[in-house]
This record gives sequence, C-alpha cells and structure tokens, in this order.
Amino acid sequence: MTGRSIDDIFNAFRDRQIMIIGDIMIDSYVWGSVERISPEAPVPVIQVKKKEKRPGGAGNVAKNIQSLGAKPLLCSVIGNDPESRFLLELLEELGMPTEGVVSSNSRITSVKERFLSGSQHILRVDDEHLHDLDQQEKRELKKRIEKFLPECHAVIFEDYDKGVLDKEVIRFVIQLANKLNIPTIVDPKRKNFRHYGQATLFKPNLKEIREGMKIDLEKDDFDGLKKAVKILREKLEVKSILATLSDKGVYYSSIDTDLHFPAHVRTISDVSGAGDTVVSIAALCTSLGLPPGFTASLCNLGGGIVCEYPGVVAINRERLIEEAKAYGLWE
Repeated sequence: MTGRSIDDIFNAFRDRQIMIIGDIMIDSYVWGSVERISPEAPVPVIQVKKKEKRPGGAGNVAKNIQSLGAKPLLCSVIGNDPESRFLLELLEELGMPTEGVVSSNSRITSVKERFLSGSQHILRVDDEHLHDLDQQEKRELKKRIEKFLPECHAVIFEDYDKGVLDKEVIRFVIQLANKLNIPTIVDPKRKNFRHYGQATLFKPNLKEIREGMKIDLEKDDFDGLKKAVKILREKLEVKSILATLSDKGVYYSSIDTDLHFPAHVRTISDVSGAGDTVVSIAALCTSLGLPPGFTASLCNLGGGIVCEYPGVVAINRERLIEEAKAYGLWE
C-alpha cells in the first residue's frame, strides 16, 4: 500500500479483518479507596467505589483492532460457565463476532480480577485453567480457524500460556496461513516461544527474549540485543522481529533492515496492555505491506500512549493519528 498520508493509512485499516487466536479472558476491575488497615490481618481495606469488566488477553487485542477501525475475529476456547456467557455477551455488545470462540465443559473461563486504590494496584486474583486443550477442543478450534481464515488479512497469535495455543495448533495455523499468503504476527510467551517457526513477524519483549533464549541480556546492551535477535530470527526462520524494550523503545530486525526507535518521554501510569496495542498496530501495518520503519515507529508511539492510562486499555485511534502527524511519521 502506498498511502499519501496518515489519514489514508488509517482509512485503509477500515478494510482489514484480523484473526486473533489465543487466550481470551475477563479483565475485572474493582476501584476504591484505602483509608485503613484491617483489624483481622495487616492488609488494606478497600472501600469499593466502582466495578468494571472488560475483554482481556486476546479480547483486548480485538478491542485494539476495533479501536483502530478494523474488524477483529476472535478464535479461542473458553469454559461453558456463567463467566463464559458473560464474556460472549460482552463481545457481542462491543460488536465483535463470536463464531470463532469454542465453549468447553472441561475448562473454565479465565478471570483476572484487579483491585486498585486510585492508580495504585493493590492485588490481583487469577481464576483460570492452565492445561493444554484436549484433542476434541483442538479439532473444534482448528475447524473454526480453517473456516474463517480465508476471509482475513492477517493473523495474530496472542499467547498468554493459558493453554489455547500449543505446538500443534501453532504449526497448523502458520502452515495454512502461509499457503494462503496471509501474514502471521506473534505475541509470544515462554512455553511456546520456539514453536513459531516461519511466522511473518515475531514480537517479543526483552523479558521474553531472555527467558525464551535462556540468556542474560541487559536492557542497555544493544550490541547483545542485536546478536540475540539475529540468532532468534534465523533459528525461527521468521521474516522479521519487533522487540519491545519498555523505556528503551522498540527494535526492528529483518534480513536487510536494522532499526531502533527510542521511547517518547511520557508520564507512565500502567504498562499493562501495551504489548496488545503494539501487536495490533503491527498486524494492520503488515497486512497493508507498509514500510518497516513506519510500522515500528507507529507501534512505538501507540504502545507508549496506552501506558499513560491506568488498567488495560485499547488505543485511542484519534490520538494516535494526531501524534503520528505531530511526529511526522509519514513524511
């Protein structure tokens, strides 16, 4: 795509449909104030002021895709419980299709419940199953993916190590997508880190590189980072790697491109969900064949913006457009 302006690019996003495969969950928030310590134990007492539930995990990636103007298509496996019914209703209320989501009697729907006082994170409670899908669940998931994939312009693997993705499912999808010439973009976690061979774009953060490659790597060691990323790219046979480096920005590597974009100075409130925004922007840009420099710099910008807000939030499209213009990303 050769857009004439930032507006052309974001308008082109509206024609994209992106499949997101991975672990969907409910992000539950309890906001309140802490004014005393419990007499029963040395823990804070939260006086509840507000509660909210949002789609989390792969669901938050879908929200980012939708916020950017494109159409998300979620493929996952959840439980067959009250939480699953609430999650499906929530997705439908947000205008997201749920045909790719499988309900299973042998799993529960993951819920992450966070307790906050102002912007201070006090406690998180996770209710989830971490075991891999059984063969019946895999068959159902693969059936949905095979049915809907030809309609999509890119695939995002959103891996939270909760069991939806394993080597078998990953290989099935990458082989099918490559056959259909559909790019695959990976947001990895430790368990499946080395299973994403022949994907299009691999997006680890620094912690995931350390854990996945079992190396010690300081965040200021750019020479070490470049060497590690080159080794990883060659071992996985992926076309490119976009490494997110927190306050050090992003680093992009392909066979003929080597780019580093420093982070923009911001007031950081919460880094949760920044990777979801980055992988969403990367998928849309990759689906349009946009230049690596623009893709990486827009990802860097979007990931920083969402860190200014408490909790896991989707990117604000208009703000991203405004800052992309202000920084002259397409000049």
